[in-house]
Amino acid sequence: MKEPIKIPKMPKAEYDSLIKRQHVSRIAFGACEHPYIAPFMYVFDGKYLYFLSTKYGRKIEYFKSNPKVSVEIEEYAPDLSAFTFVSLQGFLEEVCDPSQKKKVRKLFVDMIKNKTLSPRVLSALGHSPSEPIEALEREERSMVWKLVGVKDIVALKNG
Repeated sequence: MKEPIKIPKMPKAEYDSLIKRQHVSRIAFGACEHPYIAPFMYVFDGKYLYFLSTKYGRKIEYFKSNPKVSVEIEEYAPDLSAFTFVSLQGFLEEVCDPSQKKKVRKLFVDMIKNKTLSPRVLSALGHSPSEPIEALEREERSMVWKLVGVKDIVALKNG
């Protein structure tokens, strides 16, 4: 019987590059009977991942009950001939400082513009797609979360 082939690990520089290239993650919340997974757009400032969360939905209840989460970011070819992913275990912290929140919201505006994302993405952030993207920066219709206390990182690629 042959041994299974293990997927190679990625060094920090590679998974940081993956995190910088992508903008959608999945966050698994564990504060419920069954883990709850939801997609979140994010920005990365080179040190921390930041997320905007609408102020409604079960994720708010789970966040308040237990902020420990797993965040997963992936990248793959349509035929899966190439794939990479990173999973980070830590906890979410609400950013409350007004200047820090404004800075993070500006990072989101810049990311949406730089990646030429559809204005329809604004609906996931508490805004109407008919509003200017800059409304994200001016108004606080969403919470700002920061991933902190990362205890474990698993980063793998298929070669």
